[in-house]
Amino acid sequence: MAHGLTIAIGEIGDNVLFPLRLMEPANSCCSRLPPGAPSGLPASHTVVTVTDSITLAERIEDLLPQTQCTKCGYAACRPYAEAVAVGTANYNQCPPGGAEGVTRLAALLGKPVIPLNPANGAERPRPLAVIDERLCIGCTLCMQACPVDAILGAPKQMHTVIEVLCTGCDLCVAPCPVDCIAMVPATGVATGWDAWTEEQARAAREHHDQREARLGRERNAAEARVAARRAASSAGHEPAAAGTAAQLGVSGPVAGAPTDDAEARKHAIIQAALERARQKKDALAAKGAGPQNTERLSADVQAQIDAAEARRRRLGIEAAEPAQTPPAAEAPGTPRTPRS
Repeated sequence: MAHGLTIAIGEIGDNVLFPLRLMEPANSCCSRLPPGAPSGLPASHTVVTVTDSITLAERIEDLLPQTQCTKCGYAACRPYAEAVAVGTANYNQCPPGGAEGVTRLAALLGKPVIPLNPANGAERPRPLAVIDERLCIGCTLCMQACPVDAILGAPKQMHTVIEVLCTGCDLCVAPCPVDCIAMVPATGVATGWDAWTEEQARAAREHHDQREARLGRERNAAEARVAARRAASSAGHEPAAAGTAAQLGVSGPVAGAPTDDAEARKHAIIQAALERARQKKDALAAKGAGPQNTERLSADVQAQIDAAEARRRRLGIEAAEPAQTPPAAEAPGTPRTPRS
């Protein structure tokens, strides 16, 4: 009598779940059968036992070419493998693996071999990214897009592709603003797994994992720097705001300053700058050197002034008292007192 483990595998498209029975001998290290129980299989028969979705995802990932091209509809090979394992993605969505890749996955899952889904792309010779170094402007966008760090360069410097690391994923082409990257076939007529080796797949997977780890460290470091700045600003916002106000000529407490550290500092700087501007304007007006032609403003200029006054009112900033309009009989050439 045959014994085994039954799991459910989802089929994309028809949403049908059917059982997959994986046979295992009684003497297997992963067997759930009691010792000595008949397995119903020849002694020479090799059977792979999948015990849970995590193990299945790992085995599926091992069969993928690891180009990290996202053509399957997922961010990388690992998320696609996990989706296939739980039945939310089909096993024919990997163009770099081609027909051979579908056959490998079908054998693992115990499913029939089906054609590659054309919606995800076509099987083709493996391409290699080539940068036209005469046109490259050093924007680094292709470096940020490469999933395996196969592009070498620096800001405003010429970039180049490390050929042995390139997986032909195409992800560097779209971000290039000067269209200086071409995907050149590098394997002749060989396609799919005939154009890609197990060793190359392992290396690509390793480089992708190293890149993800590096990006994680950089994100953590950036978050730590932001947290440190916030802590330092929170600890010293009161003396910083007071010192800024004193430096800019504001005596006494700043009226209406909020309690938040960043907002308090910004509000103190704004208030001090406005106070200094008012003092300077009053001094110029007392000397008769105020702005001219304040009575005959164009509609555009007046609209800008009105908009600025409205913004100041919304921010709660008091406007200076408007000056008296000079009498109409004033002698020509006499400086007029500006309006606020």
